Amino acid sequence: MSTIPTEGPEIPIAVRTDDARFANLPDFPFAPYYVEVANPYHATMLRMHYVDEGPRDAPVVLMVHGEPAWSFLYRKLIPVFVEAGLRAVAVDQIGFGRSDKPTRPSHYSFANHIDWVRQLVTALDLRDVTLVCQDWGGPIGMGVVAREMDRFSRICAANTMLHTAEPALAGRIEWAAHAEGELDSTVSAALLDWRMASTRSPDFEASPSIPFATARGVSDEVAAAYDAPFPSEWHKAGMRQYPILIPVTENDEGAAINRETWSALARFDRPFLTLFGDVDPPTRGWAEIFQERVPGATGQPHQTLERAGHFWQEDCGAEAAAILVEWIRGTTA
Repeated sequence: MSTIPTEGPEIPIAVRTDDARFANLPDFPFAPYYVEVANPYHATMLRMHYVDEGPRDAPVVLMVHGEPAWSFLYRKLIPVFVEAGLRAVAVDQIGFGRSDKPTRPSHYSFANHIDWVRQLVTALDLRDVTLVCQDWGGPIGMGVVAREMDRFSRICAANTMLHTAEPALAGRIEWAAHAEGELDSTVSAALLDWRMASTRSPDFEASPSIPFATARGVSDEVAAAYDAPFPSEWHKAGMRQYPILIPVTENDEGAAINRETWSALARFDRPFLTLFGDVDPPTRGWAEIFQERVPGATGQPHQTLERAGHFWQEDCGAEAAAILVEWIRGTTA
């Protein structure tokens, strides 16, 4: 009778991607910087990576990525911000990029993701911050704003969302997720398929998502760079978990967190800009909701990026950064 082998007790709490995986990536010459953030499940700290370019005493542009990206996504924007005299900070969320990666999916809670980015912001004492957030970078970055409001001067919401599954979202967003009565929710099949693929696919990789969700495509070399942080299944726990954290019922922990964020944004009267690519079903409809609900969005030069997908940073990153530089200058007292 054969014995089924076990992994034993040596499964690490977290893993770290070898630096060699990040060598010679296209157009990504930036030096790595790190802060340590608390691991709520273990006494050891987690190392969190960020790019930090430009004058340290300049106004900050904080770029927060989503699924399944990392700071590499913002490589076309960073030089534009630096040339404009701004400090460009692009974070790797825990579980992504050069940051440490807990191996247990349950460690990647919505609340933990917000707290990890908040710890980076406070450790660096970032102030006069313009938040540029896309995909999951929106709920996470704006969740940090809700808890550190005084540090942020502006927000640019770019192909992002803030799900609460509230009934009022019915008919407003293309990837539906809203309550129907007290017991039911209506959820887009595309959203459900994405959630299932992230957990069930035996070969879940980052690279296929990038060209699929751009309008102009990317080279094979660029697509492959998105796989650099994830050499094994242990490294992929965060990437697999993020789609599952999208709230599809009002009782979801994430829906409660996003309701708190919406309450904070209802008081945000500083400049708030929407900058959405025009080819992105998952976030279609959210720009108008942000414009309606955030006081600071009134009178701002909201724009739709043409021939730009979910990952508009790949399609027209430098052009979008130039738009943001002009906006920042125009809203600086």
